[in-house]
Amino acid sequence: MKSQSSLSSFVLCISLLAPFTIAEQVEKIRIACIGDSITFGAGVKERDKNSYPKVLGGLLGDQYDVRNYGVSAATLLKKGNKPWWNLQAFKDATAFEPNIVIIKLGTNDSKPPNWQHKSEYAGDLAALVEHFQGLDSKPAVYLCSPAPVAKDRWGINEKTVKEEIIPITEQVAKDKGLTVIDVYSALKPHPELLPDGVHPNVEGALILAKTVFEALKK
Repeated sequence: MKSQSSLSSFVLCISLLAPFTIAEQVEKIRIACIGDSITFGAGVKERDKNSYPKVLGGLLGDQYDVRNYGVSAATLLKKGNKPWWNLQAFKDATAFEPNIVIIKLGTNDSKPPNWQHKSEYAGDLAALVEHFQGLDSKPAVYLCSPAPVAKDRWGINEKTVKEEIIPITEQVAKDKGLTVIDVYSALKPHPELLPDGVHPNVEGALILAKTVFEALKK
């Protein structure tokens, strides 16, 4: 009789624990945010909790694992002065095997020493898309337009971003059947949220995160 009681207690404990065990085993959706200093959160106060990838993770909820692979001064161009391809972030994002990839590069490519290689921009962007699409996780890839440049700084300039980089990004997205997340239009009416002319502040990062969030919802 004692043995039967012990068995019943054991079964009861297992049944009570089962929902938590199953919940712990549910794999989160992995999102890799690829980018430069804007993704990293330069210029954002307390970037560890206010950068756009961090805010995006909060908007999406606990079922998502959103990671920040932004590196200051990084370029998309392989011949740029700091190619994202050559950085540890590239290796880490690849090893993460993301389910969703959000690519937001191009701002630093507008610098004249980098943009002299503009004929290779479309090919390099397409190659980065293909790199992630080739992973075993087969992620959905989204391309972001660069943010507007409220004031030309450090060689970064609005004319190149608006008239050349954004159209190339849109063409690559069309060729690849991808969605372009229009960060440019979302931030353009708010130059005051880019205090140094290039980097969004906390409020700007929030707008960026909400823009990406809305695109993912669709």
